[in-house]
Amino acid sequence: MRVGIFGTCLVDTLYPDVIRATARLITRLGHEAVFPEGQTCCGQMHINTGYQKDSLPLVQNYVDVFGDSSIDAVVLPSGSCTGSVRHQHPMIAGKFGDEALSREVSSVNDKTYDLAEFIVDVLGLTDVGAYFPHTVTYHPTCHSLRMIQVGSRPYRLLQNVEGLELRELPFAKECCGFGGTFAVKNAATSTAMVEDKVAHIEETGAEYCAAGDASCLTNIGGAMSRLQLGTKTIHLAQILASTHADADRSITLLGEEVAA
Repeated sequence: MRVGIFGTCLVDTLYPDVIRATARLITRLGHEAVFPEGQTCCGQMHINTGYQKDSLPLVQNYVDVFGDSSIDAVVLPSGSCTGSVRHQHPMIAGKFGDEALSREVSSVNDKTYDLAEFIVDVLGLTDVGAYFPHTVTYHPTCHSLRMIQVGSRPYRLLQNVEGLELRELPFAKECCGFGGTFAVKNAATSTAMVEDKVAHIEETGAEYCAAGDASCLTNIGGAMSRLQLGTKTIHLAQILASTHADADRSITLLGEEVAA
């Protein structure tokens, strides 16, 4: 299978190791991972802040890049951007585009998946041969939980990682307070929300807090850093890509090199 990776703006710009981890994982599972250079933003930030029509070229670009018939599936290491592509793109195409674009959007959406969805639903796997000897708690991000309904898939994958001890996160379904520009426009409320989230993460005593969205991990990681907590943030892809062979390899978390 030829799998196109949509890196997303935040991951591509700030956390490229997440893209590399996604590519390593897909390759290790026996499939070809490709990263089309023509990809840009999914348009979510434009749509969410009221610039819906301005997102139309981004929607068109997504289908132009990933509508390539040689790409069998498109994988996103982001529940938030997966939600935008699958739920917002059809709305924008229907409202500001034409019937041809709507058909293209529908066709590409049929092969667009969040990373955990792709592994569990398309490849039929819950054990990817990963090794990560650490205690981990998992934050189910809002878009993953409510928009694309990724459900138990990430948990099932983490439960099968050798050496990993998965610890339940109290009030896991509560938002971390990021919400894109929400954190800027409603800073006090956002701060209170992330403080609650971090307090619950600290309760678990886990070494790492994992999630499928780098945006939420940035917010959570920033709060934990300011409070000088020892817990680190890590993307789900980085855990699943880790193996015994990577035991001495360092991984980049929020710009900090740490041992895997």
